[in-house]
Amino acid sequence: MPQIQPFPFVSVSGKPYERGVQYGRAVAERVRLSASRYGQTLRNIGYSEASQMALIRSLEQAIGEFQPAYLDEMRGIAVGADVPFEDIVMINARTEVLAKARAEKAPPADAEDEDGCTGVLVLPSRSANGRLIHAQNWDWKADCVDTGIVLRVRSDEGPDYLTFVEAGGLARSGLNAAGVSITANYLESDRDYTQMGVPLSLLRRRVLEEPVFANAMRTIATTPKSCSNNIMLGMAEGFGIDFECAPDEAFPIWPGDDQLIVHANHWMSPVARTKLRDTGCENSPDSYYRDWRVRQLLNAAPKVDRNAVKAALFDAFGTPHSVCRPPRPGTRHTLSATVAMIVMEPAIGEMDVAPMPALNRVFTRYSLQRDPIAEAA
Repeated sequence: MPQIQPFPFVSVSGKPYERGVQYGRAVAERVRLSASRYGQTLRNIGYSEASQMALIRSLEQAIGEFQPAYLDEMRGIAVGADVPFEDIVMINARTEVLAKARAEKAPPADAEDEDGCTGVLVLPSRSANGRLIHAQNWDWKADCVDTGIVLRVRSDEGPDYLTFVEAGGLARSGLNAAGVSITANYLESDRDYTQMGVPLSLLRRRVLEEPVFANAMRTIATTPKSCSNNIMLGMAEGFGIDFECAPDEAFPIWPGDDQLIVHANHWMSPVARTKLRDTGCENSPDSYYRDWRVRQLLNAAPKVDRNAVKAALFDAFGTPHSVCRPPRPGTRHTLSATVAMIVMEPAIGEMDVAPMPALNRVFTRYSLQRDPIAEAA
C-alpha cells in the first residue's frame, strides 16, 4: 500500500479577503477537488439551474446576515483557487444542502453519506498531565482524504486558531489561542429543515474566533440552524460541554462522574429524546456501541493521555462498522471511512492528525506556534 501523506498545512494572515486568496492559492488543487465534488451536489440531486441559484443565494444571504466577512473570505478562496464563488458557498453549506435534499426528495444512490464521527472530551482531572484533551474520528467519504487540510489563521480581530477542514471550508474541528476547542458529529431529527439557519461550518468558525468560552456556548446554543448536529466544546481551563442541537433548540450534556464526554451519532439527552424523533439510526446503527466502546476503553485507564485517547479511537470492535472505520461501502453505495483522527490539547495549542487511521498510524503534530512535525502513533 502506498504511504498515506499528511494533510497539507496552510498558514494565513491579514484581512478576510487576503487570507482567502492566500488559502485558495496554497491548496488550489484540493479546493478545486472539493468544488468539483460539492459543486455538483445540487445537480446530482436533480435541482434545475434556477433552483440551484435560488438556494445558493438564500445561503449567501444567511451567511451575510451572520457574518459578512465570511463572504469576503469565501470570495478570496474562490479567486485564489480559480473556482466559482458559488462552489465555495456549497463547500461550506453541504450539510444543509444534503439535509434539504433529504427533506424534499430522496437523494440518488450516489449522493454522499452522512458524517459519522465519534467525539471525546477528557477533563483535566482525568488527564495524565492535567490538561484537557479533545478528540474526534471524522467518518465521511473515503476520497475526502484528498481534500482535507489543516489551516492556521493569524488573526488581527481575535485569537489565532487552528482547524482541520475540507479544502475551501472555513472551519471544522479545531482550537484557538484562548483555549477554546470544538468538534461536531452528525445527528438527524424530525425537525430538520423546517427553517433556514446558519450553516454549521460557520458556527464552528465563529466559535474558533471567540476569546470567551461563555460566548462560544451561546453561539452554539442559540443560533438558529437548518438541521440537527452534535457539537462538543472544550475549555482549556477545565470545562467541557456537549450540545445536541435541533434546528431550534439545544440540549446540553455535561461530563459524567468519569469526567468524560463521549458522543457518536444518536441522541442521548433524555430531554431531547422525549421531545423529538431520532431519524438517523438507519444510516448509523453502529453509533449505539461506538460511544460505549470508547468510554469503556478510556475508563480502563486511571489517567488518560493523548496516546490512550488515540488507542480508544483506533478501536476495531465490529469492524468495518467500528469506531475506527476502514474503507467500506456506505449506506448510499459510496466508499466510507474514518478519514481523519484529530486529537487536541487546546491549553498548548497542539493538534495531532492522522489521515485514514484504520490504514495508517502516523500522526502529524500541528501547532499554533510551530511548523508541523511527523510522529508515529
